[in-house]
Amino acid sequence: MTAIAKRLFRTVHSVGEADALTQIGLLCAAGLLVSLLMLSYGLDLSPGFF
Repeated sequence: MTAIAKRLFRTVHSVGEADALTQIGLLCAAGLLVSLLMLSYGLDLSPGFF
């Protein structure tokens, strides 16, 4: 268990700050996309709707 924690710490520590911000941004974008898909579930989004 300690080996896993040490390995995880080294991996997180070695990732640059810009890379970490990019990953956080992509994760937020994916979460927003999933949220929008969940909100539109069941709605009639055919061209006649607009």
